[in-house]
Amino acid sequence: MRVFVTGGTGLIGSAVVAELLGNGHTVLALARSDASALAAAAAGAEPLRGALGDLDILRAGAAQADGVIHLAFANDFSSPEALANAIAEESAALATLGEELAGSDRPLVTVSGTPYAPGRASTESDPVPTDGPVGGRGRAVAAILDLASRGVRSTAVRLPRTVHNEGTGGFAGLLTNIARQTGVSGYPGDGTQRWPAVHALDAAVLFRLALERAPAGSSWHAVADEGDRVRDIAAVIGRRLDLPVESVAPETYGPLGPIFATDQPASSTHTRQALGWEPKHPSLLEDLEHIQP
Repeated sequence: MRVFVTGGTGLIGSAVVAELLGNGHTVLALARSDASALAAAAAGAEPLRGALGDLDILRAGAAQADGVIHLAFANDFSSPEALANAIAEESAALATLGEELAGSDRPLVTVSGTPYAPGRASTESDPVPTDGPVGGRGRAVAAILDLASRGVRSTAVRLPRTVHNEGTGGFAGLLTNIARQTGVSGYPGDGTQRWPAVHALDAAVLFRLALERAPAGSSWHAVADEGDRVRDIAAVIGRRLDLPVESVAPETYGPLGPIFATDQPASSTHTRQALGWEPKHPSLLEDLEHIQP
């Protein structure tokens, strides 16, 4: 397949591009800067210059492709307004991609987060939230899955709170960055809340499998570790950075504070059984040992 990929030079996207190219596909990668275009070309993809907000460019990319994988997101969590703007931009981009693919039976794989299920690990059949700080992303993904009725083989790969590689990425990466800035490896509350995780190289395999074979309207969990306690994550970060490990106020994490404080383990049993996906790379706690002081 010729696959149009947004976000193809990020931590997850670069792994997805390599996975696609390594399995016989070709890649057209959205590139918002000269540096991104060079990185995409160096990886073996054909760059298409444009940003996520350039809707005409997105239409052109999707029109040239046999399938689309959407990963781009302006990861600006500095304020509620910045987060809302990022979600609005992504929602418009997804709607544009979906309209371009309508009636073609081509695959559109989008990204989502694993949902919260009180008192248990969430599963692929649980709905994603459509309210709260990131509810807009849930509504956008639901609209894409609904395109299954309009001739789009739309699917969603739900990513856990941390997608990691070489000790960086995801919520754990944010904890690491904040620890460097504040001098404390912190965790909200008592730290017993659990976050699921997956290695970026394992997540990339699932994106490819969803592109190739997932049925329309389906959701999948890219979860390798069902849930690590946040204080255990903070403990590794603190040891690697030689910093104290302490509970801190949820407000430390801005608009993500309520999410950081929530127990949110997730299961991938159905995904493994239905698509034959099996994570093979290091767990989060193992991978965090790559953090450099």
